[in-house]
Amino acid sequence: MGKPRKPKGRPVSGWLILDKPLDFGSTEAVSKIKWLFKAQKAGHAGTLDPLASGMLPIALGDATKTVPYVMDGRKIYEFTVAWGEERTTDDLEGEAVKTSDRRPGEEEIRALLPRYTGVISQIPPQFSAIKIDGERAYDLAREGETLDIPAREVEVFRLTLLGCTPNLAHFEIECGKGTYVRSMARDLGRDLGCYGHIASLRRSFVAPFAEERMVPLSALTALEKIEDEADRLAALDAHLIDTGEALSSLPHIAVSEDQAHRLRMGNPIILRGRDAPLAEPEAYATARGKLVAIGEIGEGEFRPKRVFNAE
Repeated sequence: MGKPRKPKGRPVSGWLILDKPLDFGSTEAVSKIKWLFKAQKAGHAGTLDPLASGMLPIALGDATKTVPYVMDGRKIYEFTVAWGEERTTDDLEGEAVKTSDRRPGEEEIRALLPRYTGVISQIPPQFSAIKIDGERAYDLAREGETLDIPAREVEVFRLTLLGCTPNLAHFEIECGKGTYVRSMARDLGRDLGCYGHIASLRRSFVAPFAEERMVPLSALTALEKIEDEADRLAALDAHLIDTGEALSSLPHIAVSEDQAHRLRMGNPIILRGRDAPLAEPEAYATARGKLVAIGEIGEGEFRPKRVFNAE
């Protein structure tokens, strides 16, 4: 048997909190960041449409193992709904399919918002990444099919009207995993009897990463002018956030270097001390502040499920 192929790129790990520009797809953004950082692996935590801007957390290297924990986090969006048209894509990209001359007033809009707060039922857009019989909905919709997408429950923690004009309304929403803001605009328009679609959309928060951690793509591409590769990569790496920050919602234990070695070998460690947690379905362990493993705690042991390379 031949030797296994050595992965291309650097084994760099960490999170980059990208401020994604408009007209730039999430997959395209990940590819660009992977290329800039010369990373072996990269992935994102939560798609943003090309017509949406804002926070796109991108995991490099070992950080890709923590993507599910960020995908499950709360998100905050600011969005503007244009009244008078419902569109095929529920945003500016699609064609108008329903129109209305009616325009809602501010009090009418505010009175409707409680109906959109809490656990609500929502039908994803026809142009979405939902799979229908193994195919992406947007692929089928582009072929002209009208899809019967089942409703699903999503959670909205807060929906605030920030301001409005006769033709537009500006909102902020804090929501859970799987919420489609485009569907929110569509359904608000239907309930108000005026139809509506997304005119602008920006994501400002993906738990646990704060808005001030975002880095514009232009700031990263500007570093391409640094001729020395080592200096250029060091400047890029300075924007990375430690992998372990993605796990701040989980219980944490600190371990010694000897224990860290055992965990990285896939072996459990015994937890001692009065303050040692008794049972946790998921927790993470660090040594000297560096992420070692994600695992479960039970019967006085920490049992690793996912381990991380020493940096």
